[in-house]
Order: sequence, then C-alpha cells, then structure tokens
Amino acid sequence: MENTALRANRDLRDDIREYWSTRAAGFDLDPGHKIADGSERSAWLALFARHLGSARGRTLLDLASGTGEISLLCHELGFDVTGLDWAEPMLDRARAKAKAAGAAIPFLQADAERTMLADASQDVIVTRHLVWTLVDPAAAFAEWNRVLSPGGCLLVVDGDFVSRGPFERLLAKLFGSSHRRLDSEMARRHAEILSQVHFSGGARAEAVAALLAQASFADIRIDTRLGAIHRAQARQFGWRKSLLRFSEHRYAISATKPAP
Repeated sequence: MENTALRANRDLRDDIREYWSTRAAGFDLDPGHKIADGSERSAWLALFARHLGSARGRTLLDLASGTGEISLLCHELGFDVTGLDWAEPMLDRARAKAKAAGAAIPFLQADAERTMLADASQDVIVTRHLVWTLVDPAAAFAEWNRVLSPGGCLLVVDGDFVSRGPFERLLAKLFGSSHRRLDSEMARRHAEILSQVHFSGGARAEAVAALLAQASFADIRIDTRLGAIHRAQARQFGWRKSLLRFSEHRYAISATKPAP
C-alpha cells in the first residue's frame, strides 16, 4: 500500500500547483511581485550583484520563476538564465515577457523540489518567495545542492509572512495585510495549503539557514539589508502598506556548494 505521508505530500504539491496556476492571471498585480522600472529595479539589481558577483556568462536557474521577473533581471545582469516553474499559466506569462524583451530564456515546467535537471548543471540558483511554500525544504535543498556545480552559489530571497510580533500585529490590525486581498475561496485555499507546508508557522531566516547547512551548503550568510527595495516599493504601496512591509521579517540568504 502506498505510504500515507507520501500520498498526502503528492496531493499537497498538486494543490500548490493548481493554486498558483489560478493566481497567475493577477500575479503581477500583487505588491512586490512585479518589479517596477527605475529605483526598484536598480535596488533588485544591486542586491543580486552584491551576492552573485559578476555574471561572466554563468548558467543560472531561477526556481519558481513565476511570471519571469527575476529571470529577466538576472538576464539583464548577464547570466545564462533558465526559468523553472510548476504552473503552466505562470510559464505562459514568463515566456511572453521574455519574447517581448528579446531575451532568449527557456522556461521549463517542473517541481522546484524535484527539478529533474542534471547533476552539477547550474553555476547559480536563485529563488524569490519560494522557500516559505516548500513541502519538504530539506529534500529541496539537497536537490538544489545536487544541481549546483562545485563552488556554485545559491541565493534565496524570502520572508516570514506568517508570524508577527506585537508591533506587526498592531500594524496589521490597523492597516490590514501588505498583500492584495484575495477573494474568500482563494483565501481559504491559501490558508489550507499554508497549514500543511513545512514553514506553516513562518519561514525564519535562521531556520532556513540551518536546513541549508544540513544540506551541505557552506558560507551561509543572512542579509536583511533590503531597505533600498522597500523604499523604492513605497512609491507604489503608500505609507501604510510600506510601514507594514518594513516591519516584516524579509531577508536574502546566500550560500555556496563546496568544491571538492
């Protein structure tokens, strides 16, 4: 008989894929997903350059690439980019954006926890706002380590979008969420999925870093200096949403796969 836990995980991954497929049409309308030209784009470029260094034509895998914002950003930096996402509607939008920009970026459909890519096939892996949704982050990080070439770099940009301290709870009560409000059915599906993922209580940077270390990553660095991005986003969010965004636990984590 099939293992019950594996069956539940498989079904949960299907739910996650279907949820984000449904969200694809309005994904770029959510605050923080679409990267605005000007100061926000410059701030994101600076963050990635700070952690990844010069592109030098290195291969880069954008995991959970969504509508292609980070893929296009990394292409602009000079990386040889491949995007990967499990939701076909997201991939459709990413491919259209890349075509419009004249960027030759292949976008593949696969599960970020089970990429099916060759060993040591990527020099860099990046992902934004994926880790908090992972069913099995330990297995995912081991998979990413396998796909990275020795000496390769991983960059995770994520946050704790669940747990809140007293100040954050007060702001949320006064101003609501910093995210676009979902309709009742989508909000129910989101809550149901969130209750089952590994980081259901929130993806804290220290917990993510500890799992990366267990997956044999080295030189793990937590960077919470995202103020330039938040200040640039404030122009489109307004001061209330911006205050909420500044109060959230958001971070970038860089790590390397040790060379033999």
